Amino acid sequence: MSLLAFFEWLGDTSWSVDLHESQYAYSIIESIHVWTMAVFFGSVVMFDLRLMGWTLRGVPVSEVIRRLQPLTIAAFVIMVITGTLLFFAIPLRSYQNLFFRGKMLLLLIAGLNVWIFHSRIYPKVVTGEADAMPPKAARTAGAVSLTLWICIIFSGRMIAYNWFDCDRQPQLALINFLTSCVAEAGP
Repeated sequence: MSLLAFFEWLGDTSWSVDLHESQYAYSIIESIHVWTMAVFFGSVVMFDLRLMGWTLRGVPVSEVIRRLQPLTIAAFVIMVITGTLLFFAIPLRSYQNLFFRGKMLLLLIAGLNVWIFHSRIYPKVVTGEADAMPPKAARTAGAVSLTLWICIIFSGRMIAYNWFDCDRQPQLALINFLTSCVAEAGP
């Protein structure tokens, strides 16, 4: 079974249809997704700006992360759960959306950035906490993180304004390829 066929099947399940057509559930889930995104992004901005040495210079990086990490993780978990539910409500349309695909790619890169930061850079930051200005690698990780999250939010917002919807044919062959759209032959 191809991914396209799988997402068509998933979109036709009663659970997916009920969620998408619900008078309240979809809107509530989307609202929770956006609210937790605001909390998550706010804490990420505070931490990244500290990493970049732009704010909270008198507070050690380890203290900033100790205070923000529980809130950040909780918001991220809720965002993932609600985002997954939003995807299940309209799986085929989401799968074929270039902005959704871009968002997923950016999320993978952001996750890699977090992993590299926590496994390689953060231990060095903690040992040099007497300095108000973190090392260059930490400042770079903060700038990359901030840029990625801005792009992720932008891509997520643009999902609703899909300029490359498969129902809008004819489109360039490249767009049909990138979105897995199957253009039907004309009369």
